[in-house]
Amino acid sequence: MSKRPLIEEALKKVNNRYELVHAAVKLAKELYETGAESYVTEEGIPLKKTVIAINEIAKGRAIIIRKSND
Repeated sequence: MSKRPLIEEALKKVNNRYELVHAAVKLAKELYETGAESYVTEEGIPLKKTVIAINEIAKGRAIIIRKSND
């Protein structure tokens, strides 16, 4: 996993930047609440949960559920 989030790739999975931010915040909060383990870079630096969330969205491992406007 790279140090920097794959923002350009993540933007392809959502409609706009606002939706990416909203989805990443929700996923990062869930990661904190569940006590998910942090990933560590090759240099031994732990990644923040927000970076992990964006990377998960970019790789298609996070499902984004959109509310209908009905």
